[in-house]
Amino acid sequence: MGKSVEPPDGGGEIEPVDLKAALEERYLAYALSTITGRALPDVRDGLKPVHRRIVHAMRVLRLDPGEGYKKCARIVGDVMGKFHPHGDASIYDALVRLSQDFSVRYPLVDGQGNFGNIDGDSAAAMRYTEARMTEVAVLMLRGIDEDAVDFRPTYNEEDQEPVVLPGAFPNLLANGASGIAVGMATSIPPHNAAELCDAALKLIDKPDADTDDLLRFVQGPDFPTGGVVVETQAQMREAYATGRGAFRLRARWHKEEQGRGGYVVVVTEIPYQVQKSRLIEKIADLLTARKLPLLADVRDESAEDVRVVLEPKSRTVDPELLMESLFRLTDLETRIPMNMNVLSGGKVPKVLSLKEVLSEWLGHQREVLVRRARFRLAQIDRRLEVLAGYIVAFLNLDEVIRIIREEDEPKAELMRTFELTDVQAEAILNMRLRSLRRLEEMELRREFEALTAEKAEKEALLASEGRQWDSVAGEIRQVRETFSKKTALGKRRTMFADAPNRGADDITEALIEREPVTVVLSEKGFLRGLRGHLTDTSGLTFKEGDRLKLAFTAMTTDKIVFLTTGGRALTLGADKLPGGRGQGEPIRLQFDIEADQDIALGFVLDPAARRLLVSTEGTGFIVAESELVSGTRKGKQVMNVGPGFAVHRAEPIGEGDMVAIVGENRKMLVFPLVQVPEMARGRGVRLQRYKDGGVSDVRVFKLGDGLTWRDAADRLFTRSEAELVEWRGDRAQAGRMVPKGFPKTGRFG
Repeated sequence: MGKSVEPPDGGGEIEPVDLKAALEERYLAYALSTITGRALPDVRDGLKPVHRRIVHAMRVLRLDPGEGYKKCARIVGDVMGKFHPHGDASIYDALVRLSQDFSVRYPLVDGQGNFGNIDGDSAAAMRYTEARMTEVAVLMLRGIDEDAVDFRPTYNEEDQEPVVLPGAFPNLLANGASGIAVGMATSIPPHNAAELCDAALKLIDKPDADTDDLLRFVQGPDFPTGGVVVETQAQMREAYATGRGAFRLRARWHKEEQGRGGYVVVVTEIPYQVQKSRLIEKIADLLTARKLPLLADVRDESAEDVRVVLEPKSRTVDPELLMESLFRLTDLETRIPMNMNVLSGGKVPKVLSLKEVLSEWLGHQREVLVRRARFRLAQIDRRLEVLAGYIVAFLNLDEVIRIIREEDEPKAELMRTFELTDVQAEAILNMRLRSLRRLEEMELRREFEALTAEKAEKEALLASEGRQWDSVAGEIRQVRETFSKKTALGKRRTMFADAPNRGADDITEALIEREPVTVVLSEKGFLRGLRGHLTDTSGLTFKEGDRLKLAFTAMTTDKIVFLTTGGRALTLGADKLPGGRGQGEPIRLQFDIEADQDIALGFVLDPAARRLLVSTEGTGFIVAESELVSGTRKGKQVMNVGPGFAVHRAEPIGEGDMVAIVGENRKMLVFPLVQVPEMARGRGVRLQRYKDGGVSDVRVFKLGDGLTWRDAADRLFTRSEAELVEWRGDRAQAGRMVPKGFPKTGRFG
């Protein structure tokens, strides 16, 4: 703890500061630092600071594609010592990822050595591996020596680093990005560079083009590991129009005949960012647990290419039905989120649509073009000035030689006699004797004429916006040609298809008999499933000292989600519930639950629904129920809770647009649901502020329908939109005392 300091006598220089304003200012500064300096990519070059510094450091080391490799330890050391004052492990991890052709669609780093593999094996230590830049990285840096971008001092002010790279390659969308900042996150899937270039050219030709126009060129994501996107066109259009959405990505498979009517299914491409070894391990675990009754065996026959062989139980098994069951239970199908939250203009975090991202990239390319043209123009002017002096010297060669030989101050005399500038006189004095031959004069005149013509061309370019866009379009066409779909790197890897017409019922009915069941969990953790849907649970019996904790209805084909107090999501098929005879079985036989944790909540999984997860400390976030599915006994960590706190509620959202939260201090706050982020896992954000205590209850409701609750006498109370004005505010405020008639229990009933 810090030392106790007494205030100075007489008050001293004490400045009163509002605590709320001071905290807001400091937290905002921290948040902005995280957002702009760590987590979100710049829309102009698509890079985060660590990636930008790695590429810049490799440029300084002259690690061009045609040059030799250098040890990664040398690169990491330079990045850490000169530009990025963070741990070497994080820098090396970023460098490794930039080189992995299964992680990045268009690698920026050409690695030599063990840089990991699709099985999830990590890269070798940096002292063993070597790297250099790829052609993509060279494109990202094109023109950086021609004043194309601004530079700023490094963290120790000993060097300079680029604020942004020129980015002639559409890196943001081509390679994608992901990151979590303070209160916001970004997730951008990779795309095909040739398609992006075509869409950008369309925008140059037709600036008012809409999303539909651009989607004629951009078919959708193009993942480095291939796969098949089974999202509908309407949903994809909505995602690109708003900048938010998700894509269902499946493994690519085909049927191989084995003779005598037998067959196997061969998976040749797996979804993006799925580790093959863990995928096969998961399938094997499900097979051992008898959750895949249609599958007999799984084998990994991969060499350099992916080849996972799935053997059906019998030759009569429908291969499509087999794969649909695997898609449901394993990572052979994943959902890739898209949240194009980027730094617009390099400063403002903003969710952009496809058109806005391409427009900002094009605007940056035009700015780079103009700055390079001005830089070249300044070079030409300086050279023309020198050439003009040289020509004067050749025309008066004897006099120039005399002045140099005889005058005490030849420079001043040259400037006075021939009306030369300081630069011209200095250039003449530094001229070599061999340059005095007649042929050199002719070459100087040709160079003067060529530079004069180039100067006129650059001035015309700077004076005409149309010429500028024509020049940008020409450079984009070159990029499109370099990465065209005819090349090995540019060829589209991810295809699109409609999911087979096999509904969830078709799959589950093939595996499980559909029957009604009632899920019952006691306070001491005894779980059972009773046949039928019970409307009255008062007749249930329990062991001595035990009582009812949870009871809800389901179907045997449903999946049941239990949330522990520690924030882990546990999934159990309703058909796997212990029988209803007796008082059930301990739920800890079904799951590996930490000794200091217990079951907090349970409900029937609806993959299309979302829920608001809330902890007792007042933090929360929105999570898609599909993210809660887990195939292991340990479950899946979804919500991170602090010491002494626990998961409190998992409120279904439905069509709700507002959140009403009540604290143990009986203060209620109503705020818009859009202020709560949607996440797959994490701690969430502060929903309500408390001095002491925590959350009592929370409800998501539709503002137009009003907020309702029931008191102890089961009377229904409703507060309309107008009546809730007093309690409405923003997330993380304290709220006001609950309205009259609110239950003393502090719950909505």
